[in-house]
Amino acid sequence: MAKRAVVAVAAACLMGVTLLPVLAAVAAGGTAGAPSGGDTSDGTGRPGPARGPAIPPAWVDLEQRAATTCPGLPWSVLGAVGTVESESGQSSAPGVSSGANAAGAEGPFQFEPATFDAYATVGPGGAVPPSPYDLVDAAYTAAAMLCANGGGSPATLRDALLAYDHSAAYAQSVLALSVAFAADDSLSAAGAAAIAYAARQIGLPYVWGGAGPSGFDCSGLVQAAYATAGVTLPRVAQDQFDAGPAAPAADPFEPGDLVFFGSGPSAVSHVGLVLAPGVMIDAPHTGALVRAETFPAAVGAAWGTEDVVGSTRPDG
Repeated sequence: MAKRAVVAVAAACLMGVTLLPVLAAVAAGGTAGAPSGGDTSDGTGRPGPARGPAIPPAWVDLEQRAATTCPGLPWSVLGAVGTVESESGQSSAPGVSSGANAAGAEGPFQFEPATFDAYATVGPGGAVPPSPYDLVDAAYTAAAMLCANGGGSPATLRDALLAYDHSAAYAQSVLALSVAFAADDSLSAAGAAAIAYAARQIGLPYVWGGAGPSGFDCSGLVQAAYATAGVTLPRVAQDQFDAGPAAPAADPFEPGDLVFFGSGPSAVSHVGLVLAPGVMIDAPHTGALVRAETFPAAVGAAWGTEDVVGSTRPDG
């Protein structure tokens, strides 16, 4: 298998669990239930300011060990939850190291007290009795809660994330961010950073001409995403397509690629960031939110009233 194909497979799978059906289900949307688990620092279900894809090594080790307590739960999903909730414990927001946030959530995995009590787990070397502020107990309790709500199966992983936080945007962001973590060395550093940034913007509004931080249009989103990796892109979709480097039309779309839509190579009107084969993160149109959604992964295929024009690899 070609190296690029290996990258696509690696990024589309989490520890042997195929991610594409999960992302496709998330892209389909759906209503969210009442909150019963963690909560983000601003109480909206949307992640805070974006950072790069790195998780502190000690956290990676902890989250990998905690995830083994739930067969089928990808460690990268647990890592994404910890990142969204508290920047892996590095956030100085209220409630992370002490006290509670405005929604009453506590600790690096942001548990409401009653929820923590329901799933409280003392991890190896953790505090006794278990504490939401203890890193080990918090990670093992998060794994226990996700597992109890279906986190060990691709078919119910999204439901588990919705049980953890009521927001559909939260579930999308965690799943998308987990791709960057799961890909590890198989995805370029630039591609991983771009995906991580874009994943953190899920749920923000489409804004014509927007380049962040409060909203984006399609080209503003991918420009900002790659800027975090030190890659400079032109501002508008047509210029981004023209700048290349173009991916061979016969190659499969790969995580980190930019995929372009329009009526032809000289009439590009939309761009998205490929997350997995057939799934992209994009800022669709006025009235919509930044989201993960499916697209036909073949050059020339119809996508609504437009066609898939081609793709580029800014990290190539």
